[in-house]
Amino acid sequence: MTSLSLSWMTFLGASPTVGLSGLDSLPSDLRSPSIRFPVRPRTLKNLQVQAAGSTFGTHFRVTTYGESHGGGVGCVIDGVPPRLPLSEADLQGDLDRRRPGQSRITTPRRETDTCKILSGVYEGMTTGTPILVFVPNTDQRGHDYKEMSQAYRPSHADATYDMKYGFRAVAGGGRSSARETIGRVAAGAVAKKILMDFSGTEVLAYVSQVHKVVLPQDVVDHDTLTLDQIESNIVRCPYPDYAEKMIDAIDKIRVRGDSVGGVLTCIVRNCPRGLGSPVFDKLDAELCKALMSIPATKGFEIGSGFAGTFMTGSEHNDEFYVDDNKSIRTRTNRSGGIQGGISNGETINMRIAFKPTATIGKQQHTVTRDKQEIELKARGRHDPCVVPRAVPMVEAMVALVLVDQLMAHYAQCNLFPRDQDL
Repeated sequence: MTSLSLSWMTFLGASPTVGLSGLDSLPSDLRSPSIRFPVRPRTLKNLQVQAAGSTFGTHFRVTTYGESHGGGVGCVIDGVPPRLPLSEADLQGDLDRRRPGQSRITTPRRETDTCKILSGVYEGMTTGTPILVFVPNTDQRGHDYKEMSQAYRPSHADATYDMKYGFRAVAGGGRSSARETIGRVAAGAVAKKILMDFSGTEVLAYVSQVHKVVLPQDVVDHDTLTLDQIESNIVRCPYPDYAEKMIDAIDKIRVRGDSVGGVLTCIVRNCPRGLGSPVFDKLDAELCKALMSIPATKGFEIGSGFAGTFMTGSEHNDEFYVDDNKSIRTRTNRSGGIQGGISNGETINMRIAFKPTATIGKQQHTVTRDKQEIELKARGRHDPCVVPRAVPMVEAMVALVLVDQLMAHYAQCNLFPRDQDL
């Protein structure tokens, strides 16, 4: 930005042209002595504003790019440690779990979502420099959004994007599309690999509710839960009986051109202790921000969550004990693996609520950009329930937070010798 000269202006007794018109009528003893302060000229030249909102993380930084119906989408990952074995196959598994067209209960859009690493990896090893991941868009139907070029879809980002920018990418919703999450999932796959290689940390998410079908919390053993159990059915619920009920609920609403929401449960096993910071950068606060940034999210709970409000302190407190390996543990885990904003080594457990998909095939009342009330029946290809495909998105955002906090922890707390017993 070019430097700007300062001019001096009298505060009391100033001319009405500076917006203080009532001062001329004040008695003279209230208008003097005058106070002078610097004022920048009204005309600013070469003003530059740095765009915000597309980068996540401090030490492990991820920037996503691309639109739903553009040439492609992806991410730039900066801060990846060097000498980490990495290939496109390490990313493709999670991208396949996220991609559209997986089953009848997801959007029928056909994309292979095949990724390409264009920088930051040489001969199968990370170099420590930024990693660029690109995924092309191959099945676009921009004409499906012709009617929506002027009308706002209810509960979608159409209206708010227009209010903010005065312009929006109509086809597919642009950056508001869940297709943006491809970059998150690709980066999250790298983060999950770092966590597993460093400390054996696992991040697993699964569907625990679809509409009114709620999986009881005690039927899934978080100590033994596996990825194969989660991936054993198209709704990604590890309990088969409830999985069938969830699929039926989605099928019934899908054929009516409507949608439903649900809840994901996410756990982190073998999380290193000490991640997170007091006050503003608490680990649970960072997780909440990350997970609430995923499209269609509307709620976040950790540990006992809102249910803890029905307990007394003596009922809710997690008492400490020393286990057979001489490690400090808690007998219960109502804190959800985080106390005082810092991980305590217990399993972190969270729940994330997703609203029903905003774009549906039913007639709805809305308004046009020129404020005319109309009825709109949206076209396009959309998930009747976003929850099954959101599983890898949730895992990715949790992993990104943990790796970023792990790097921050080592930068601050591991420079000098410490008490190994802790």
